[in-house]
Amino acid sequence: MVCSAARLLLLAMTLPLLGSPAARASQPGQSQAGGEPGQLLDQGSGSGALVSVYVHLDFPDKTWPLTLSRTLTLPAALASASPGTLTGLSLTTECDINLEGHIECSCLSGYQWNARVCSRHRPCQALHSHQPCGCLVFSQPEPGYCQLLPPGEELTASCLPAVPGNLSLNSPLQMPGHTLNLTLLVSQEATNLNWFLRHPGNSRPVLLQPGTQVSLTSSRGWAALSVSNMSHHWAGEYVSCFEAQGFMWNLYQVVRVSLEVADVARLPDQLSISCATSPGFQLSCCIPRTNLAYTAAWSPGEDASSFNTSGSQCSVLVVQHCPAADTTYTCDLQSRGLTPLRVPVSIAIIRDGDITCPEDSSGMAWNVTKAGHVAQAPCPVNKSGVVKRPCGHDGVWGPIRSSCTDERLLALLTRAKLLQAGQGKPDDEVPQILRELSGQVAVASSPSDLLTLLRTMKCLAKVTARARIQLKHSALENLLTTTDKVLDMDTSSLWTDKPWVGSTFLLAVETLARSLCPQDHPFTLSLPNVQLQTQLLSPKLPADYKISFSTQPPLQTQIPRHALAPLHHNGTQISITSLVLQKLDHLLPPNYGQGLGDSLYTTPGLVLVNSIMADGQTFHQGEVIMDFGHTKSTPHCVFWDHNLFRGKGGWSREGCQAQAAGASLTTQCICQHLTAFSILMSPHTVPENPTLTLLSNLGLGASILALLVCLGVYRLVWRAVVRNKVAYFRHTALLNVVLCLLAADTCFLGATLLPPGSRSLLCLTATFLCHFFYLATFFWMLAQALVLAHQLLFVFQQLSKHRVLPLMVLLGYLCPLGFAGVTLGLYLPRGQYLREGECWLDGKGGALYTFVGPVLAIVGVNGLVLAMAVLKLLRPSLSEGPPVEKHEALLGVIKALLILTPIFGLTWGLGLATLLEEVSTVPHYIFTILNTFQGVFILLFGCLMDKKVQEALRKRFCRTRLPNSTVSLATNESYISECSKGGGEAAR
Repeated sequence: MVCSAARLLLLAMTLPLLGSPAARASQPGQSQAGGEPGQLLDQGSGSGALVSVYVHLDFPDKTWPLTLSRTLTLPAALASASPGTLTGLSLTTECDINLEGHIECSCLSGYQWNARVCSRHRPCQALHSHQPCGCLVFSQPEPGYCQLLPPGEELTASCLPAVPGNLSLNSPLQMPGHTLNLTLLVSQEATNLNWFLRHPGNSRPVLLQPGTQVSLTSSRGWAALSVSNMSHHWAGEYVSCFEAQGFMWNLYQVVRVSLEVADVARLPDQLSISCATSPGFQLSCCIPRTNLAYTAAWSPGEDASSFNTSGSQCSVLVVQHCPAADTTYTCDLQSRGLTPLRVPVSIAIIRDGDITCPEDSSGMAWNVTKAGHVAQAPCPVNKSGVVKRPCGHDGVWGPIRSSCTDERLLALLTRAKLLQAGQGKPDDEVPQILRELSGQVAVASSPSDLLTLLRTMKCLAKVTARARIQLKHSALENLLTTTDKVLDMDTSSLWTDKPWVGSTFLLAVETLARSLCPQDHPFTLSLPNVQLQTQLLSPKLPADYKISFSTQPPLQTQIPRHALAPLHHNGTQISITSLVLQKLDHLLPPNYGQGLGDSLYTTPGLVLVNSIMADGQTFHQGEVIMDFGHTKSTPHCVFWDHNLFRGKGGWSREGCQAQAAGASLTTQCICQHLTAFSILMSPHTVPENPTLTLLSNLGLGASILALLVCLGVYRLVWRAVVRNKVAYFRHTALLNVVLCLLAADTCFLGATLLPPGSRSLLCLTATFLCHFFYLATFFWMLAQALVLAHQLLFVFQQLSKHRVLPLMVLLGYLCPLGFAGVTLGLYLPRGQYLREGECWLDGKGGALYTFVGPVLAIVGVNGLVLAMAVLKLLRPSLSEGPPVEKHEALLGVIKALLILTPIFGLTWGLGLATLLEEVSTVPHYIFTILNTFQGVFILLFGCLMDKKVQEALRKRFCRTRLPNSTVSLATNESYISECSKGGGEAAR
């Protein structure tokens, strides 16, 4: 075959060559050979053979198909030639010479390149992987030829043989939320099977791979595609591409998905309007582009106009006349064969006398809005969403809530979500989205923009981890550039409203940063808020890994050789990535796990992330040594545990210990795992040690025994000590204090034996009971203090038992029950009720403050009452007779303090000192001793030191009647006896 430089067409022809009459020729197209020039095809056992002959045909132009038929007439000389007979001649391949001198060949109708030829030659133009190869480039002098497609049972409309397979579908019309099941049945052995989806209006299909919604299964003779939770994002033309009989085949199936109400964008979805100021208004409903034809109509019947945008179809209703009453307009979306989709928009008419919010220009123009309704405004250009502002029932505007998000960021998020679901090739899509994300981070100007950006990073991280993608250094640089800009943003409102976002962001950066491909090691990048260093250790026995970062505070990290040695085997290369993030103090929520307690911490906002990769696997265990520079505070080595607090994340010190690194202000942390490390600074040492735990348990046990003794004493002397109203009030309150404190201490001590966690019903019950009974204890203390205050201020005024006692019961039990119940209902659904690892209230979300707040308030009130009693003792009234001696007055004050302090729970005020005291553990020991032994103090000072109780016990056990010469203040006969003669008489 000769190829000249002039314009020409190179035609390849196949000729069935028959031998002797006894021999039978094989059918055309049965050959599965590669189709190289001059190759002998399908040689059988007889003398028959299928040979290829190339004929060089020169044409002045490319109008040859009009003058040359597909089947050529054989010349007579060739037809009678010996030793065989030519029975047919057909054109298969068209070739041309391009400007570079290469030969470009394409198949004619009915012919196709063999799959092996396709894999060995590059296409003339870049093709998508689902398309059979068409035009190929040949650099050799003689090009290949196309083969006849294998015959099938049926012929298509273009007279091509049928594909050796078919698709079956559960339904071509899918409902939202349902599952699509598409099955391929093949009659021949199929290989290289791939599924694609071509979206409406997009000529380029996307590859379908296993994801959160896509699952692929195959076996001999069949393959299946399953897509769960169908939506309009999965509507389009599905393509099954496979190789069989040496050729690439495509099967197509169009799938339509109906829309749902959530797919329809309404602006507004409700409206309140004054007919006097706004006689008309405009409503719109928009739907995304789909392969279903929808028509929109509004009711009540009005003429509406329609318009299309790049990604949606909208119908706009302009109402010229204000309706006379509240009306609900409906946007009816109809598609053939489907139930109409009805989307309501409610219109409220403002009448005279209605409470309204006035016109306002805060942020944008807000029209007069009816109380109880929400005003809505469109987002600026190139942003999607809506701006809402509620009008309160009192006619006062509420805060502005904007969901406006940049459309480019939303498009990236949609791509990332679909990639996670199974649409697209992760190796190509992840780097591309990261590159576009780094360019679009500058447009993130609102919390909604930033939240969208972070959600995109979260999706990419999950895709990278699932597919085990290895990123180039350019993709990693794009990621870290985006991270650096995010850390610079001042969006504290986002971190406050959605505290889980910070932990999600950190996890996404961790996952993506350790995905650098080994060929790009070592790699170093330094940005204002992000620093990255990677190393590829030698396949030989690795040395210590040690690097430093120029951060504030300075940081060094080291992984000893003995920690890396177990990973070294058979020449394995070990890659280590160290990433430092700064300015995280405002990003991560103050969640502290078990062992860190409720103390106040500060963090320098610096987090170190280490990761080790060997044989493509990530290792999370291994000793790492880190030196943190810090200020003069108590450091705690911690790591961010993403699993704490129901997946919201929190600081934990498990597996980490702190050591002083010399005389310099440096903390050395030694941890046995690899994750996000940092140090927490506390103004004091966290008082958790065995001594305090032992003291607490002993104190609670002693208090329980003392309170039981106290109940026994009251059982013996009750009738003798409650002979007047005020004594009855006092001892009733004290008895309830004893009962509540006994129940609270018992529950608290028993809770230490229960398995912690919100799933433990016993732990949850114990926490609620502890909260209730401790609060009830303090509220009964408050009731007792109020009775004493009344007697000190209103000496001659009698109290009614029928009025005071019900009030004391309501105050002592109903108020704490309300606090405990509201706390349970408010914080348990949020996962902020139970402390991590303990059966007690969580101090992070606010549950603990529903206990601390009332207790401190009651302690403050009781302290004022105690001060009033002390002043009463130091300054007796004229009716009390001559002044007492100074030392007697002093003894009375001391006695009052000893008795009233435990009864009024004033020792709980020392809890503030445990937060304010620096370093020293003394306040913690004092607080533990005084409060765990509170039951003992109540028995001694509140019960046994009462003279009435003593007299009653003597009468019961000694059977002697002692003269009663005591004149005491009826509010507490035992501690203000000698100094309150007149007051005591009046109280009776």
